[in-house]
Amino acid sequence: MKKFVIFILITLTIITLTACSIRQENSQKVVTLWTLQMGDFSDYMYKVIRSYEADHPNIQIKWIDVPFSEGEKRTLAAVMTDNPPDLINLNPDFSAILAQKGTLEEIDETYTKEFNPEIIKALKYNNKLYSIPWYATSAITIYNKDLFSKSGIIRLPKTYKELGAISEKIKNNTGAYAYLPTITENDTMVKILNKYGVSEVEDFNSANSEQVFSMFKNLYQKGLIPPESITFTHREALEQYMAGKIVFFQGGANFLNMIKENAPSVYESTDVIEQIKGPVGQNDFSVMNFVIPKRAQNKKEALDFCLYLTNAQNQLELAKMTNVISTNSQALQDDFYNDYSDLTAKSRSISAKQINKITPQLRQKRNQKEINTLVNSTVQTILLNKSSVKDALDSLNKSLHAISIN
Repeated sequence: MKKFVIFILITLTIITLTACSIRQENSQKVVTLWTLQMGDFSDYMYKVIRSYEADHPNIQIKWIDVPFSEGEKRTLAAVMTDNPPDLINLNPDFSAILAQKGTLEEIDETYTKEFNPEIIKALKYNNKLYSIPWYATSAITIYNKDLFSKSGIIRLPKTYKELGAISEKIKNNTGAYAYLPTITENDTMVKILNKYGVSEVEDFNSANSEQVFSMFKNLYQKGLIPPESITFTHREALEQYMAGKIVFFQGGANFLNMIKENAPSVYESTDVIEQIKGPVGQNDFSVMNFVIPKRAQNKKEALDFCLYLTNAQNQLELAKMTNVISTNSQALQDDFYNDYSDLTAKSRSISAKQINKITPQLRQKRNQKEINTLVNSTVQTILLNKSSVKDALDSLNKSLHAISIN
């Protein structure tokens, strides 16, 4: 009888523990996270996830890394379902499109006090915030010190106007072009226009816009920028820099490694300065952010994990593994961003400081890619002298209204 009672007690204990375990498992929420092309940093991602889960035993993070080329397509399909991912890594352009469609959860700005205020301001859509910034990049100007010295010019250019003014002397004294602006690549021309105070698509047909197009037409017609300026990508421009055919190249700090590996002699004479600006004085930048779909099942938990993933400590750790710039204000104040000991560190520090002056930014439209294509086509028309600047901009304006820029 005694053995039977003990058996019953053991059985009841096992049943109770199993039931508790089942209840605990059932009460655990699974927060699904999608990132873009972060597979190379899986050790870092899993470390952050495990750390968060240890402090939040009721939360399980399910991480899925999506190829960059599939990000927009898969996200658009997912946010229309009843069970989309809880947290998605995107770029601001596509985030704005989803916000315009009403598929994203608005984020209370009180949660973003730790972030760089310029970036938060730039991320807003219709004066509302729908995303949390993760990391950023801001191009710097890479230049050949030896070629610049041969030009006989003492003062380094800071603006497009100054760069244009010294282009003839550089070419005459060195045989190299001052720079190769890839002005028909993606949104390059749109970003340059933005630096001249064009922050609305409706302003593309304006005096400021006409000034920019006329400047490049003048340089092109005089042979002071290469003919390939209207066809080359930034990768091809980099090859021209490594071949010693251009003095200035604007790009990310990651290009320094490519120069070092492929053109060591050019790298030895390479230095960096701030990116070339316009009269407004702001810098262009790129940022990757997180959004929470309106139909997500665990929005509160997704936001909490997002703020953990993007806190100062975790952002700084990611930055030290890559060439990206933190978006967290505390992380940006770290000594890591005040290091000028070598070229890479100098580039990183310059980029980080540029983040503090990035507005006003061009307001994105839902069909921004189509708008960029029209602008790039206009650049080609003007530089090839197929139309006057005024007529080409009038035509651009009509085309923009035809595709409904609002």
